[in-house]
Amino acid sequence: MLYLDSFVFPDAERETSYIMAEKRTCYTSFYPFKILSRRQFSRIDFEPVTILYGGNGTGKSTALHVIAEKAGLLWEAPYNRTSFFEDYVSMCRMELRNHIPQGSCIITSDDVFDHMLSLRELNEGIDRKRTDVFDEYLENKRARFQLSSMEDYDQLKKIVRARKKTQSKYVKEELGMNVRTFSNGESAFRYFTNKITEDRLYLLDEPENSLSPERQMELCQFIADSARFMGCQFVISTHSPFLLSMRGAKIYDLDSDPVDVRRWTELKNVRTYYEFFKAHEHAFETE
Repeated sequence: MLYLDSFVFPDAERETSYIMAEKRTCYTSFYPFKILSRRQFSRIDFEPVTILYGGNGTGKSTALHVIAEKAGLLWEAPYNRTSFFEDYVSMCRMELRNHIPQGSCIITSDDVFDHMLSLRELNEGIDRKRTDVFDEYLENKRARFQLSSMEDYDQLKKIVRARKKTQSKYVKEELGMNVRTFSNGESAFRYFTNKITEDRLYLLDEPENSLSPERQMELCQFIADSARFMGCQFVISTHSPFLLSMRGAKIYDLDSDPVDVRRWTELKNVRTYYEFFKAHEHAFETE
């Protein structure tokens, strides 16, 4: 499914005209002006999965943020929004193939990191509560208790339950599901699979952060399936060779000057991996 059809950024000439006419001379930076135009990146024509690839500072995250702002997508984490951001966005032009569904959003690495911090805080709370439950278990296990009235019935049930169960089973049942059973990588992966639903537009900013290579491959397959079977469209900024290898993805190489569409096997980052493993191929050979 296509919601975004094309997006046009202002070219260098238009940016220069704006800056020359700008009276706020106290500013030393006009961000996001003069970022994407440095390599003549002026237009994106979208596919169900479109990838923005490039090294640090090439502007792939900037482009993603500008598109999200123009499209009115939902945000969670704060981003680098200067006093010139709205003026720049107003100079961009966006063409839609279909109406952007409600609930479409941008997901950044900061969103995922904040999610993992929240889980950590929850785990710390569980650890504190676990200590209390340990003490409760031992107290009930060793208690000498005699029922004197129906008001004591609940306490009697806890004592009987403690005496019938092992400590670990008692604690597990009292606490319910322990979120610590998931690692950071697993939690990050589950964040994406829980967040992404059918018939939505999603912008993903370096989703490979916190994910192992195996999880990156799983996320790649999940995104491909969501685009193919769930009516989703994705625009992704990434360095990950696993995501870059996604079949059918259209890749804009922001390392090129001018920016151009490339195959994933042509990209500098991917070639670096290839040449490294090719040079060490003998180390993988079985004797």
